Amino acid sequence: MKKIAAAVLLALATQAQAQSPDQFVIQDIRIDGLSRITEGTVFNYLPLERGDTVDRARVAEAIRILYQTGFFDDVELSRQGDILVVQVKERPAIASLKLSGNKEIKEDDLLRGLADIGLAEGEVYNRLAVARVTQELTRQYNNRGKYNVSITPVVNELDRNRVEISIVIAEGKAARIRHINVIGNETFSQKEITRSFDQEPTNWTSWYSRDDQYSREKFTGDLEKLVSYYQDRGYLDFDIDSNQVTISPDRRNIYITTSIREGEIYTVKDVRLTGELVLEKETLEGMVRIKPGEVYSRAKIERTSDTITAVLGNIGYAFAEVTPIPDVNRDTREVGLTFLVSPGKRVYVRRVVFKGNTRTQDEVLRREMRQFEGAWFSQAAVDRSRIRLQRLGYFENVEIETPRVPGSEDLIDVEVSVEERPTGAFQFGVGYSQLQGIITNLSVEQNNFLGTGNRAAVNLQNNRYYKQMDLSYTNPYVTDDGLSIGYNASYRELDFGEQNLAAYSTDTAEFNVYFGLPLTETDTVSMSLGIDSTRIDAIPGLTPDFMFDYLLRVAAANDNLDQRTFHAWRLEAGWSRDSRNRFFNPTRGGFQQVGAEIVLPGSTQEYYKLYYRFGRYFPVNSWLTLLASGDIGYGDGYGNAVPIRDCTPLIDDPGTVGREEPCSEGSRLPFFENFYAGGVRSIRGFEDNSLGPRDPQYGRPIGGAFRTIGTVEAILPTPFRQAADSTRISWFVDFGNVYPSVRDWEAREFRISTGLSFQWRAPVGPIVLNFSYPIQKDRNDEVERFQFTFGSMF
Repeated sequence: MKKIAAAVLLALATQAQAQSPDQFVIQDIRIDGLSRITEGTVFNYLPLERGDTVDRARVAEAIRILYQTGFFDDVELSRQGDILVVQVKERPAIASLKLSGNKEIKEDDLLRGLADIGLAEGEVYNRLAVARVTQELTRQYNNRGKYNVSITPVVNELDRNRVEISIVIAEGKAARIRHINVIGNETFSQKEITRSFDQEPTNWTSWYSRDDQYSREKFTGDLEKLVSYYQDRGYLDFDIDSNQVTISPDRRNIYITTSIREGEIYTVKDVRLTGELVLEKETLEGMVRIKPGEVYSRAKIERTSDTITAVLGNIGYAFAEVTPIPDVNRDTREVGLTFLVSPGKRVYVRRVVFKGNTRTQDEVLRREMRQFEGAWFSQAAVDRSRIRLQRLGYFENVEIETPRVPGSEDLIDVEVSVEERPTGAFQFGVGYSQLQGIITNLSVEQNNFLGTGNRAAVNLQNNRYYKQMDLSYTNPYVTDDGLSIGYNASYRELDFGEQNLAAYSTDTAEFNVYFGLPLTETDTVSMSLGIDSTRIDAIPGLTPDFMFDYLLRVAAANDNLDQRTFHAWRLEAGWSRDSRNRFFNPTRGGFQQVGAEIVLPGSTQEYYKLYYRFGRYFPVNSWLTLLASGDIGYGDGYGNAVPIRDCTPLIDDPGTVGREEPCSEGSRLPFFENFYAGGVRSIRGFEDNSLGPRDPQYGRPIGGAFRTIGTVEAILPTPFRQAADSTRISWFVDFGNVYPSVRDWEAREFRISTGLSFQWRAPVGPIVLNFSYPIQKDRNDEVERFQFTFGSMF
């Protein structure tokens, strides 16, 4: 193509020279044939101007330069008197560029690659660029293991000297790795050294993990892992002699052969620190992860450099470098290590600047920053600031840069760029749960009210057994220390009979004030004070007799024989720690919550409830995370609390207290405050709220005053990588139960289940699917092996 273009250019230049005038002095220049390109642009490139003397050589030079701009298909220079006439024919403009058939590579990535070769909407159409389309796109697909890709560019001419380019892509199937063979490994087996590879030969899990699809980038990464494997175990001279990647004639199968040379094991002779040691030498030596006499390890050397660099970066040395210098003695197979410390200048932060926050006030961002103006630079403080800003939920993306201040070696700026997301929402949701039936939800909320960071919300919810209305307002920063205050008013109606429980219903109205105060970056204490009123409606013939008995005895204790309404002054206090790396689908960190809820003296009944919840994520490798979690709850009464009796008394007269029976007294926690277990979000594999004590009269669950639940879960990789942040697949083991009181707890009464769980944060609300198998159960338990729910949950 280059030879053809050169020949055409030479022919045109020769033609132009034949038509060019004799030598003359230019008095004026006229340009003909322009439609989109301005005359100023042509004059900027044209190497001729008024007063110049032209001849054939200068005309040929001018034609060559104008052709090199890429704007024109044809250029002619002629003379009209003393006027130089430049006649051009513009190349068409690309009006649109369309891609179809691409699934493996996103359209934005493909368009970015085409723009690099000069093919983009608005650019000048170049036939040579279109001819390179096939080569460029084929290269991108080959890098992803697709060697049967077909690229067909189609150019359609439009009016006004424009063209439309359509690129049709037939991706084909990816080539799959059928065999990986490592030659020369004597110390370690092939299985050992390839265990960490991202690519593997086709196996029974490949449909899920896609680890058998060849990719040049992944192959390069696997070779680097191979080098690291040996050098981390002392093989300093390890080398890869050759690599051979063979593709089958049908371009569907890949065979990889790698020849290696292991070498000998080296040990560390001595370790020294040199350079500008801005900290005490003993302090830096404590950060060295490799010691004399140990086997040489590249990983330990890199960890040492990274640790020292991080520590220096946290005390202001933003551009510190730690360079390991090995002194290799191949005769004794020993290595002397010297770490050269170059801290550079210690830098201050001049300004913290925010960009992109068109709605959110600077103050809202600034209060989340842990890197302050006028302070020493700290990389840890910058990283923590980014995490805090991301966890606000106001921004799609948060980027922090630390450019040097021009003209200064010890000053930098911290530039925080955010991309805001809508924080207000009007939602109408419809969902379904096996227990709740059809769920409808209407909510209006603003998580960043008027850009202040405050939250205001109205929520209405309705399903088969639950109706609720909530009004709430929260200010997360009443003071600079992060004291938060919130207000909540709500009304709810709950029919326990429709909830698979004992038949009674409650109507509750409440108002509370919430306070929260962060103690550290991960620890928070909270307290709330509120008042509520709950009316109990029992159903004769359906509600268990012991509940009628309880209500009658509470009425008698309060000198109100018709009392069904419980008034409560409620105080709640708690401590929580949350170190998870993200809210949904975390992979490391954990959470703990300790809480107490106390119904204060002066209430209809005085009682308390205690909670402890915990969870810990353990990353096993890049694709597997283990989760261990537990939930313990306990409640009891005090003061004027009336105990629940363990038998059903005979009631002589509905208007009087039942006749006393020789019955033992149980928990003093009101029955409508009991704990329950079982269901989609508890011990899976059993029907919602079905575990624990049952009413001997009607056989329905009544809950208990003590609950213990535990879960061990293996979080598996998601097959759809683009949905990894919004979906989760896990294998779980749930265990636990509910007991009338602590003294009734027995581990042998645990219910145990196992199975698979799928969770998806869908646009319509969270979707949960559970496939469970009860391992340990009672013959009277209500088993439910498939459970699902979607839509908003209260």
